[in-house]
Amino acid sequence: MDKILSYVESGKKDGAELLTGGARFGDKGFFVEPTIFSGVTDDMEIAKDEIFGPVMSIMKFGSIDEVVKRANDSNYGLAAGLVTKSLDTALHMSAALRVGTLYVNCFDVFTESTPFGGYKDSGIGREVGHLALNNYLETKNVVIKRPDGSLP
Repeated sequence: MDKILSYVESGKKDGAELLTGGARFGDKGFFVEPTIFSGVTDDMEIAKDEIFGPVMSIMKFGSIDEVVKRANDSNYGLAAGLVTKSLDTALHMSAALRVGTLYVNCFDVFTESTPFGGYKDSGIGREVGHLALNNYLETKNVVIKRPDGSLP
């Protein structure tokens, strides 16, 4: 909780506008109010780090290509959320974003067979689902050129 609250303070210090939340919730446990910042820029800590808490940073953009570039310039890639009416936009973003999970018009939806894991500094490999078995396997590729020069 203290780490999340330090992000809230960092956002305020960097000049983002705190729209709502940003404080401890209740007197038991480690809960933080849902928090929303606007006026967030790419250089702010709250835009660059993975904040595992209820903190949203609202950032303006001019085009979908700008969104993809800015998102992919991050060191992280656990998940992204997209709200759109356009199937074309959803398909474009799913191919372009370097994230382990892209949620379109929903968020945090899992089943027991949904692989979970991120790209870049957000993790290696996948948990849950059949892809998790790859963590316990060693794959080997062997290519042998035959004496007659042909390949399989």
